[in-house]
Amino acid sequence: MEVIDLITPSSVIASLRTTDKSRLLQELAARATRLLPIDSQTVLDALHSREMLGSTGVGQGIALPHARIPRLREFFGLFARLERPIEFEAIDERPVDLVFLLLIPEQAGDDHLAALACVSRKLRDPAVAQALRTRKTAPELYKVLTVETHTA
Repeated sequence: MEVIDLITPSSVIASLRTTDKSRLLQELAARATRLLPIDSQTVLDALHSREMLGSTGVGQGIALPHARIPRLREFFGLFARLERPIEFEAIDERPVDLVFLLLIPEQAGDDHLAALACVSRKLRDPAVAQALRTRKTAPELYKVLTVETHTA
């Protein structure tokens, strides 16, 4: 599985303004459901339930909120770069500014682990993270996430 299998150009946000983790999750749910035939409350409830198990802030300014969604037919990803970093209870206690939402079909089994690993590897690459923090437009961010090969 590759990042290009999870996102489309319309699911990349170059500059998202939010003030805290709860509002971020609300905004991600709302934006995801503009592109999916699922209501935002279902997505938001699933994301909150997952966060209750432990923060999906993986460190280095990166968060990977994810949840299984009933009636979702295929994996769905949405990337957002935040205008300003926010507190996310990340494992390294650093604020988050790069967020990749992953919605998982309920019947996906362990395939979600491959999807999460793929996204995590991509975002945790120092060259990719730097490019995501410096590119200006959504098309540029999409290209960084799906096309460009980076070296540290």
